[in-house]
Amino acid sequence: MTQERIWTAALVVIGDEILSGRTQDRNVAQIATWLNVQGIRLAEVRVVSDRTEAIVEAVNTLRVRNDYLFTTGGIGPTHDDITVDAIAEALGVGVVHHPEAMAVLEAYYATRGGLTEARARMARVPDGATLIENRVSGAPGIHVENIFIMAGVPHITAGMLDRLTGTLEGGRPVVSGTIGCWVAESEVADMLRSAEKAHEGVSIGSYPFFREGRTGANFVVRSPDAALVDRCLADLTTALEAEGRVVIAGGI
Repeated sequence: MTQERIWTAALVVIGDEILSGRTQDRNVAQIATWLNVQGIRLAEVRVVSDRTEAIVEAVNTLRVRNDYLFTTGGIGPTHDDITVDAIAEALGVGVVHHPEAMAVLEAYYATRGGLTEARARMARVPDGATLIENRVSGAPGIHVENIFIMAGVPHITAGMLDRLTGTLEGGRPVVSGTIGCWVAESEVADMLRSAEKAHEGVSIGSYPFFREGRTGANFVVRSPDAALVDRCLADLTTALEAEGRVVIAGGI
């Protein structure tokens, strides 16, 4: 049987404010969820500082070993928004003012004080790039090779993702199912490994917790094959109940 093609993406979150804890990132979750619907798995995430060498290293590493690379942050109007320059350096190309982006920004700022030199920085793109429409604040996202350069503000990122929906090649979306049980994770580790091995193509995540004075765990079964998820959940439930465990469908 031919193994199903798995499409992967990586995400580079750029910004000292994330690393300092001043800003809490919300883009990882929304990008991961969106990618799953496109049939693409978020394989890895890096958070890097606002340093050119850090961005270049992350971009050049992750763009090669994944089908797609997304970046968030560092594409605003200020001097320390260096993402575009860093990615251009990573790709070995120059930076240009995209004419379409300039026109969009001129229209957007026509009644907002005009297009200043600082605002025009948001029209700068790596040479050869195309634009990702931004209906929220005018400044577009950028697509160059397999890289998607996006805003750091979550609701603006969401709008850019919406414009990309259905445009990326991917596989089948991953579906999941959950069961819960009042059991210590360590007591069923072998059972989980056996279930995963017996149902090739699934992954089982175990999420232990301590609640109501008791130890329990939720088990999440994931696969692009919904029928396979159901079979694995059923077999895992049977195995747990055979040991006298009470299993709660949907999790605890």
